[in-house]
Amino acid sequence: MKIIADNTIPYLQGIAETFAEISYISPEEFTHDRIKNADALIIRSIDKCTQQILEGTSIKLITTATIGFDHIDTAYCDKAGIAWANAPGCNADSVAQYVLASLITLSIRNNIDLKNKTLGIVGVGHVGKAVERVCKAYGMNILRNDPPREEQEGSAGFVSLKTIAEESDIITFHVPYTVSGIHATKHLANEAFFAEVKKKPWFINTCRGAVHDTTALLRAKREGIVSELIIDCWENEPHIDLQLLDAASIATPHIAGFSADGKANGTRACLQTIGNFFRIPIEKIGEVVPPLPEEPVIDLDLFTSRRMEQAVLKTFCPETVDRMLRNAPHDFESLRNNYNHPREYKAYTLLNIKEEEIFLSDLLGFNR
Repeated sequence: MKIIADNTIPYLQGIAETFAEISYISPEEFTHDRIKNADALIIRSIDKCTQQILEGTSIKLITTATIGFDHIDTAYCDKAGIAWANAPGCNADSVAQYVLASLITLSIRNNIDLKNKTLGIVGVGHVGKAVERVCKAYGMNILRNDPPREEQEGSAGFVSLKTIAEESDIITFHVPYTVSGIHATKHLANEAFFAEVKKKPWFINTCRGAVHDTTALLRAKREGIVSELIIDCWENEPHIDLQLLDAASIATPHIAGFSADGKANGTRACLQTIGNFFRIPIEKIGEVVPPLPEEPVIDLDLFTSRRMEQAVLKTFCPETVDRMLRNAPHDFESLRNNYNHPREYKAYTLLNIKEEEIFLSDLLGFNR
């Protein structure tokens, strides 16, 4: 079997070679001629699988190590008999870690207590639920908006987008990117949405750039309709809007889901899909494991205040990545490709934890 894989997908080399002939190529090399003889592809969101690239190839399966799959022409694949699969939930905890660390960063910067603030979550799938879990554990009140889930499960526990806009102190988006249908998400955060906003909330986008309308978002920021901006996803990536970069409180190059653990999850999901599809054993799949962090032990006694918050920031500090993007915004894609993937909470052990800190520590997933 012949597999072609994006060469930036981690923890794959040495695993796939045990059952297939595999070639690793850069995103720029994903062309019709380069992939036409492959049986399967292992890709990420930068690799566009269009009809033009896929037509006339021997490809039977496309696996993407991502939650999103809008980079795959699924309609053509279904028509052409090419199977495809994404990796739902693979980076949910990573995005939750990013969101909580970013909120903590801004709370420290502005000397604001996040406890009892109202967080409006738009999109409560794998990622939204993970964000809800960590922020609820932190003491925040949660509003949930998810029309597709509400249709299936009933209205209990869900609110309208208008309620999110009116009642939230912080609004975070975790929806797939869709351009058609009754629940299309392109420019979901648009002029009409911001016209409903009441409490000058913080605004977060860690899903897809075009879920917000950049022009409308910038106007809302200039007019004080929203206050702080946490932007990981941008319209027209990698050519990001420099005005939005300047306006953002925290700006990062689409790396919220890029924890080492999330990456390993995505790689394992792709391998498992290939094994199931072609009915072959993937004997070394258990070896897809990220390395230990450089400092896996966090001594809480080293912090004089806000100890658990400082522990969260030891696992991931958004300000480090923010500085890199501001210093070189035109290197957006390079910053993504060469990102130093952080480990999630479960890779760390806390020392000298106090009784009142155990509840949050356990809910976040730290060892102790």
